[in-house]
Amino acid sequence: MSDRFGKWFRGEIDYMENFLDAAECHDEPRQQIRRKTKDTVAKIRSRAEAQALINKERQGFYKGYTVVAIICCVILIGVLLYIVANLPRYGAENPLTVEVVKRYVEEGLEETGAINIIAGLILDYRAFDTLGESHVLFTALVCVTILMRVDQKNMNSIYEDFYTIKTERYFKTYKDAILRSVTKVLLPSTLLYGIYILLNGQNSPGGGFSGGTILGSAMIIYAMAYGFNEVDRVLTFRRISVMTFISLAFYSFAKGYVFITGANGLENHIPKGVPGAILSGGLILPLDIAVGLVVACTMFGFYSLFRRGSIGGD
Repeated sequence: MSDRFGKWFRGEIDYMENFLDAAECHDEPRQQIRRKTKDTVAKIRSRAEAQALINKERQGFYKGYTVVAIICCVILIGVLLYIVANLPRYGAENPLTVEVVKRYVEEGLEETGAINIIAGLILDYRAFDTLGESHVLFTALVCVTILMRVDQKNMNSIYEDFYTIKTERYFKTYKDAILRSVTKVLLPSTLLYGIYILLNGQNSPGGGFSGGTILGSAMIIYAMAYGFNEVDRVLTFRRISVMTFISLAFYSFAKGYVFITGANGLENHIPKGVPGAILSGGLILPLDIAVGLVVACTMFGFYSLFRRGSIGGD
């Protein structure tokens, strides 16, 4: 004991060395923990600052959006009030309106070649309005296709609705014997009536929209009675797309040509035919067919997308 004390007293042995080493060993993890804590706090602060900046930008965007929306609404209200203020008074006769109606009634047959004044109006005088309506139908079909179409890209879903629409396992209408029997009687007459309405729009009430609606209904009835597999043999997605594109393109180029060659006193080179015949009215008949195809494809496309999630077989 005296030897150990003497060595310690002379400085030959340091009994605190191991103790200090152990203390440093215990302090090192604490330093690491403190360093990690500081890093975590810094990250949290940076994230909080970034989120605060994002929130500030959002608030600025919403404020700007609100200001722009209010300005647009005020301008729109001002324009509408200005138009209302310049409308003819109640009971007063509008000369411009009377002149336009008189022109349509008195000279419509000679200028358009159509006995049906409404057909001459919407497919000759105001054909661009009808073109816009057809493009509205096409745009609606494109939007519904984007939202509802089921393919390999969006089939990986935990929701049952995709598979329910695709497989039709709740009720398969094409297995109903009564529906198939009735369809055999109704389908030919429906198709024939739709074609008649479509081809006689320039001579009698009807035309592209009415005939296209009837043809689209016939397509839907056929799909309900015989199933989509039978329909896909004739109406594939590619064929429907091509028919719609060709119809709209023909309408656009045809009426563009007519308005260029027939406007401002220039003679229209499209023959009008004999009034009352099927081949009369100039371009009214082919335009009716184009509009009818767009309407029929749009109707069947809506039904097919909502029923099974696709328009036709690829």
